Amino acid sequence: MGLYDVYLGIRHRLHDGDSPDHVAIVITERDLLADGAFDTLASTLRWAFDHGADRVTVSVSVLDASIVPSLTREFERLDALKPMAIRGPDDTDPVDAPIRVNVGLGGKAEFAAAVRDIAADVDAGELAPDTIDESAVADRLVFPAEPDLVIKTGAERLSDFAIWQSVYAELYFTDVNWRGFRERDYLRAVLDFQDRQRRFGR
Repeated sequence: MGLYDVYLGIRHRLHDGDSPDHVAIVITERDLLADGAFDTLASTLRWAFDHGADRVTVSVSVLDASIVPSLTREFERLDALKPMAIRGPDDTDPVDAPIRVNVGLGGKAEFAAAVRDIAADVDAGELAPDTIDESAVADRLVFPAEPDLVIKTGAERLSDFAIWQSVYAELYFTDVNWRGFRERDYLRAVLDFQDRQRRFGR
């Protein structure tokens, strides 16, 4: 850690604003195919927990579905320090863990699956239409918890990430791509979050 990183860390610790409890990292399959990409990910997870996060969600957008198994194996080998749950495009069972990884499960597909489950419950007489509310959808999502801060490296687009869950999240786009992501970049995102006044849609 350099002096600048130490300075940012001190600013973060002395800041009056709350740190994000739940941080989401949005990356692409191309990011993870670069040399050292999973080392960067392991470091990022450590930084998140060291700087106050209780939960981290990693969302990997995938264009080539054939690469999902190999990416999943790499995640399974990752030294993540805390329990990790991994879900792919065909995994629709809700899950919770300190680290949740979504490989190729787009937000639109996740939301559509939740709606289909609701429709099936209504058709079976297990759910009355007039009782359907936000929690009925949230309870059927694979990753129901809402992130406080979403970090996307290298581009100002979210790649179909957690459409329902991130509606009130604070978004931060870095000016570096994934292979150049450092602790100072993470701390800048957290400090930016601490500087904001969250309105939750109001």
